Order: sequence, then C-alpha cells, then structure tokens
Amino acid sequence: MNHSETEPFYRWVIVFASAIMLAVSMGMMVNGFSAFLIPLNDEFGWQRGSVSLINLAGLMGLSLGGIVMGRVADRTSTRRVCLFGAIVMGLCVVGASQAQQLWQFYLLFFVAGFLGAGSLFTPLIANTGNWFKSGAGLAIGIASAGQALGQGAVPFGIAILIGNMGWRDALMTMGIITLAVLIPLAILIRQPPKSRQQINQGANETDDQSPVPLSANTVVAWLGIAVLFCCICMSVPLMHLLPLIHDRGFSLEEAGSVVFVMMVVAILGRVAFGKLADMIGAIRAYWIASCWQTVMVFGFIQINSLDTFYIYAVIYGFGYAGVMTTVLVCVRVLTPLSRRASALGIVTLFGWFGHAIGGYQGGYFFDISGDYTLTYANAAMAGVINLMIVTSLYVTLARRRAALTFAG
Repeated sequence: MNHSETEPFYRWVIVFASAIMLAVSMGMMVNGFSAFLIPLNDEFGWQRGSVSLINLAGLMGLSLGGIVMGRVADRTSTRRVCLFGAIVMGLCVVGASQAQQLWQFYLLFFVAGFLGAGSLFTPLIANTGNWFKSGAGLAIGIASAGQALGQGAVPFGIAILIGNMGWRDALMTMGIITLAVLIPLAILIRQPPKSRQQINQGANETDDQSPVPLSANTVVAWLGIAVLFCCICMSVPLMHLLPLIHDRGFSLEEAGSVVFVMMVVAILGRVAFGKLADMIGAIRAYWIASCWQTVMVFGFIQINSLDTFYIYAVIYGFGYAGVMTTVLVCVRVLTPLSRRASALGIVTLFGWFGHAIGGYQGGYFFDISGDYTLTYANAAMAGVINLMIVTSLYVTLARRRAALTFAG
C-alpha cells in the first residue's frame, strides 16, 4: 500500500486521538476541579473563592502556555511537545493529590496548564487542521467535540471517585489515568506528510489580504475583548453549576451527571452552530449563541428540582456550545490567512483568561453573599457586555462595507 493510500486513513487517527486527548486534558483543566470545591472547603475550611483560584491558576497557565508551546511545536515536533505535555500534566495532578497548602495547588495547576495542557490544546488543534487539505472544519469540530465531552465526563467521573475514595485518592487516580491515556495517544501524533504541507502552503501563501475592511490587529482586539466577557459568563455554570446543585441537597454524583448531560448536548450544539455560521455568517451565529447563554444563565438560580436541572441543562448546553464553534469561525473569516494562527492564539488567550476570571468571581461572590445569586447575575451582566461588543463589531463592519461599496 503506497503512502497516498495510507495518508487519508491516518489523518482520522490524528483526529480521534486528538479528541480523546483534549477530552482528558481540557476536561480536567477547564472545569474538572469544580468537583473538588466542596471537599476542600470541608477538609481545610478554605473559602470557595480561594479554592476557585486553583482553577484560575490552571487556566492562566493554559492561556500563556498555549502561545509559547504552540510556537515550540512549530519549531520542533507536535508529537514531542504533546508527549512532554502529557507527562507534565499527569505528574502535576498526581502531585496535587499530596498537597497540603493552597499555594501548592496554585503552583501545580499553573504548571499543569502552562507546560501540560498548553502543550496539548493549541498544537493538537493546529496539527489536526494541517492534515486536511479540505474538510478541516469538520476535523477540528470533531476534535473540539472531544473537549466538550471531557468537560462533562471528567467532573462527573471525579464526583463518583470522590464519593467512593475521597478527594486525595480521586486526584491520584485522575493523575494516573491522565498518564495512562495521554502518553500512548501522544505517541500516535504525527506531523502531516511534508508534501501535503507544501501543497497547502503553495495553494494559500498568496492569500495575504484582509477579508474585511478592518486591520487584523483591530479585529483581534475587538474579538478578544468580546470573548473575554463571553467566557466570564460561560465559566460560571462550568465551574459552579455542580456545587450549586449540590447546595440544593443533591449528591455530587447527581450534580456531576447534570453537567455531563449538558456537555454531551454541547457536542451537538458545536456542530449545529458551525452549520448556522455557514448559512447566516459567523458574527450573526456568534451573537445568537452568546444571546442564548446570556438569557438563560441566570435561570439556573431559580431551579430546585433535579429533573428541571436536567431539562434546563440540555437547552442551555445546546446553545452555549455554539459560542465555542462560532468564535473559531469568526477568527477564520475575519482575519487573513497569514495571520490566522497567531490571531486564534491571542483570541483564545482572552477566552481562557475570561474563564479564569469568571470561575474565581463565582467563588468570591458566593463567599461574600452566602449563595450563588450574585455569581450568576454577574455572569449575565458579562454576557450583556459581550453582546454589546459583538453588535458594535457587526455594525462597524457593515458600515465600512457599505461605504466601500458606495465609493466603488
């Protein structure tokens, strides 16, 4: 069997290996620690705001590490960087199981984000797209859907582990699972064949002009600020829905199952909103997804029934997930090809930073008020600001295009 015949098959190995790696790593880093908020509060008396800073430290490490380690992967090898990241992340999680002080958690999760998850997210997404001359959007969507699945499955699984063995053994087990799953999959990761890269570069290297009447820097800044507030809104249910449901009198396992259902539905939402972006435009689709999560986020506070939590999580999860897809599509259609990778890295940095801020604020507002009303109200307000910024971007682009058309 010649090389050209084996290549189409192996690119799907890359896709699904990347999806599983993102499920495990991003599931742990983005909201997996939500299951530990209450156990750490019970054992050490640490307030939820202080414990939420562990998640912030990890996401700050991820946001910075994604840019740094992405560049390292470009200069060396995606496989080497991913293998390094898998080992670092697994060892950091194992180490956290033995931590006694808050600063130890902060340090370990920052390193797990910077050198661990930061070595996985951006390199894996970029490498997946590079394997496809056509259909890269579908491939990236599948890999990204793995992340969505992990963000539901990992907190749910951790909640079950904590219920059966306590939080320390649960963390230890997650660290061992991380090493056992990520290392073999990292070994499977390969760069696309050189001839394919040359074809892609040759076909696209002249596409240097901005596709919109705004500079790439302006677009990146505009989108980055919007995504910052969007992710502040988004992070609150991801980090604080599980403890909110637990505070209503339900077990950690039941609360984790609600988050799991929400994230499973989110997989469908990512695909559906990608199609919607193709039909009506990326910014409009992003606005609809953002409006969906903004309108619904505060509703979680009004729920007391587990069945209602399930139903609401399904509806919310489908719409909020569209934000994740449409952000990527916005960057793709609003920036020139020569700037697209760096633009995505910067916009993603703002997104992870928003996740970190929102997760921390959620715990802080709970600590000062004693419930989650202020937390979810703050999330809704951040969502409104995001909608205002996205609307202004859309109006500005429409006016610039109209002025160019009139002048022409």
